[in-house]
Amino acid sequence: MSKLPGLARVGEVLANRKLPALVMKVNWGRQMVISIPFLWLAIFFFIPFVVVLKISFSEAAIAIPPFSDLFEWDPDGAYATFKLNLGNFLFLLEDTFYLDAYLSSVKIAAIATALTLIVGFPMAYLIARAEPNRRLFLLALVILPFWTSFLLRVYAWMALLKRGGPINDILIAFGFIDEPIRMLQTDFAVYIGIVYTYLPFMILPLYSVIEKLDGSLLEAAEDLGCRPIQSFFLVTVPMVMPGIIAGCLLVFIPAVGEYVIPSLLGGSDTLMIGRVLWDEFSINRDWPMASAVAIVMLVVLVLPIMFVRNRIGNKGEV
Repeated sequence: MSKLPGLARVGEVLANRKLPALVMKVNWGRQMVISIPFLWLAIFFFIPFVVVLKISFSEAAIAIPPFSDLFEWDPDGAYATFKLNLGNFLFLLEDTFYLDAYLSSVKIAAIATALTLIVGFPMAYLIARAEPNRRLFLLALVILPFWTSFLLRVYAWMALLKRGGPINDILIAFGFIDEPIRMLQTDFAVYIGIVYTYLPFMILPLYSVIEKLDGSLLEAAEDLGCRPIQSFFLVTVPMVMPGIIAGCLLVFIPAVGEYVIPSLLGGSDTLMIGRVLWDEFSINRDWPMASAVAIVMLVVLVLPIMFVRNRIGNKGEV
């Protein structure tokens, strides 16, 4: 019974105390900042995607623009006819030419991405382990090619790789070859062009991850008996895997749809989906077929990326 007055006193104090009301306030500044990327995606990705998707379900026509409308109104305007043409997508399954173009594009992009990773990883590691006052200079050297026109850089590689170019002259001068070899208009030239062009997209994500790598982990691995090659694959590679995945995606995705490099550096037998799209749009004037090719290519790229993204997200949550 002696405890009841104390409890009553506590209740009285809580009753007389003014508790602040919880008011849900909308942070409009944050909402505006978040809305900018969504607006950007809506204007420059979603709306063009819907337009291309609409064209892919239409039929080719001799008109301007060269495709028919999905909605057709009768002369009296009493009713409308909706036509959905699936023939473009079915033709992709029937004609092996497009399948070969997809597979060739994926193969060339995958090999070029692997080569870019092999070349870019040591460079990113060197920059990340350099002295702080030298890192900015080394990063500037990586970004420096972007100050020059992309098309001009590709033409420069054409001059370097031709039969009478400097590379053949140097190889002949040092006795490695007896006569000029054919490097231009080959898949080898395409790989060089892609690796050179997209190398910064591989180096920068790797550098940002390697720079944060804790060096004490490598020392602990050596103390436990790991050789340098073992510590590299058991410690360094797993720790920098997010940078590797990001760099590979940044290189692989644009390389699949590359058109300029295969057209200028590759040969007539270098088949890539970017050239197929150009031929369908410009030469054949078959916009619906070209749109169907673009939609399928987008789906082929987006689904694996979403799968990898979900796998990484699930691992990060665990």
